[in-house]
Amino acid sequence: MEIEVKSEMLMKVENLKKYFPISKSYFSHSVHVKAVDDVTFMIPTKSIFAVVGESGSGKTTLARTVLRLIEPTSGKIFYEDEDLTKFNSKQLRSFRKKMQIISQDPYNSLHPRKLVKDIVGEGLKIHFHMSSNAILDKVKETLERVGLREEHMFRYPHEFSGGQRQRIATARALVLKPEFLVLDEPTSALDVSVQAIILKMLKELKKSLELTYLFITHDLAVVDYMADYVAVMYLGQIMEMGTKEDIFNKTAHPYTLLLMNSIPDPDPHVRRGKMIPQGEIPSSVNPPSGCRFHTRCPYAKEICKREEPKLVKISGTHFVKCHFPNPT
Repeated sequence: MEIEVKSEMLMKVENLKKYFPISKSYFSHSVHVKAVDDVTFMIPTKSIFAVVGESGSGKTTLARTVLRLIEPTSGKIFYEDEDLTKFNSKQLRSFRKKMQIISQDPYNSLHPRKLVKDIVGEGLKIHFHMSSNAILDKVKETLERVGLREEHMFRYPHEFSGGQRQRIATARALVLKPEFLVLDEPTSALDVSVQAIILKMLKELKKSLELTYLFITHDLAVVDYMADYVAVMYLGQIMEMGTKEDIFNKTAHPYTLLLMNSIPDPDPHVRRGKMIPQGEIPSSVNPPSGCRFHTRCPYAKEICKREEPKLVKISGTHFVKCHFPNPT
């Protein structure tokens, strides 16, 4: 399965799985949380690939597994032509500077007892042989790039607002000049007014530094603003995937429709049909047979309960995992 695009691919993930074992008795069978279950996708160079879905869908686990911050159960992760799953710890450490992550919580992701100059400059000490003065110059330059000033280098994280902390976290990632950034809900812990500022900054940095983003979010409105390509996840699997235009203008999966209907419209006079999901999100320890969404899908039929659909191409860039796509 491939996404047909003209640009070359920076990352390719094939049949990726991440299962977490949970406690069991001596006589019971092995039980696992299937956080990521047979996921395949590709990220074009210099694009923003968004992964969207409800909490518990496996988005963050997918992102951290792709970076090998947690080890995959099976599958392959290609960065350009190199298979990251075959890297040993020494190879992976030298490769880290190419791939960085910005976490969703700017309050807990920064060391509270370190000055900003040490937080941002730590990666330079690990990966490059630079003098203390050279590190300070690089930290100053990077902070200014994200909208902070030289004086901020000598303060502690608690002296900053949430938006400023996320700028510091961004500077820490950018200081190593990475090619690929994972943005794990980078604005979800911020006020709405600050979210817009940070998203605009991230989009401008992507363009000026020619970066590639894997953007994790639960908010389709943010996806509409940021993304070039979108994958919709549910219970560890990709339900629909394609360009932003495919997902928003040619929505094919009932779960994607559900997410679309959850986007609030600022116009109080706009009335649109509501699609209400049935029941609760199933457990990833024992996911439903057949289509994983069938227990909540208003269009589900008998085959949906018995047979798991395949992720199939319905256009050049558009894939859907559904027996009856394009519901009306």
